[in-house]
Amino acid sequence: MQIALQACSAQHPFAQAAAAPALKAIDLALAQGEQVAIIGPSGAGKTTLLHLMACALKPTGGQLLLDGRDPWTLRTADLQRLRGQLCLAPQVPPLPPRQRVITAVLAGLLPGMGLWESLGSLLYPQRIEQAEAALSRFDLAEKLFERVDRLSGGERQRVGLARLAVANARLLLVDEPLSALDPERARQACASITAVAREQQATLVATLHHVDMALQHFPRIVGLRDGEVVFDLPTAEVTPVRLTDLYARHLDELTGAAPPLELSVVSAPAVALTCR
Repeated sequence: MQIALQACSAQHPFAQAAAAPALKAIDLALAQGEQVAIIGPSGAGKTTLLHLMACALKPTGGQLLLDGRDPWTLRTADLQRLRGQLCLAPQVPPLPPRQRVITAVLAGLLPGMGLWESLGSLLYPQRIEQAEAALSRFDLAEKLFERVDRLSGGERQRVGLARLAVANARLLLVDEPLSALDPERARQACASITAVAREQQATLVATLHHVDMALQHFPRIVGLRDGEVVFDLPTAEVTPVRLTDLYARHLDELTGAAPPLELSVVSAPAVALTCR
């Protein structure tokens, strides 16, 4: 899916009317199948940007185009169909505590199901092998029939990511997918997310606090600060100096993810993304 933000501004839905916009006249374009990491200090507007792309938040200025169409000019039914082609994975996945893991994963299929099929899936999951394969990508296959409230925080986060593997969406939007994971699990999750996007030929946009993971797994990096794009560059051009400037008032966030002067840059092949 192609994405274009043209002088796009947005306000946090719970912000006061007089508050500064979370995003300020952003211009950004993504081609079909690109993989892009959004980095920047806390409060930069990263999550707001994902919600804007997911059609969960309406721009307060400018225009958002998905495949050349403004979603907010569509009829309600058409907008719902468009949203069904997106898969949004929030930082804290909304998983009911008593739900089984298999049901939580197969929820990624719901936008493509009819009413009766979706209700039947809640009671008697039919695509067990598909759910197990998705969980295997994140080393969770043995948790297939476990209850969500018996999982650790990191396991719940990986269950939310496993939905991406079954969603078959055209746009994958992933918000801080590594916050509850140790370094090895974080590397595995990044590799799995980008591989899923490639296989589905989807466009992928991920917000990351882990700058080192962004540099290792994504070919394009967008630096966001105070609701504005500071840089939009191929990974090889994201230098320690640029990173230090981006996090100038929040160097603890940069050094907590990776040393600012010894960041290794590893180019990665382009990947597709999808959101739901």
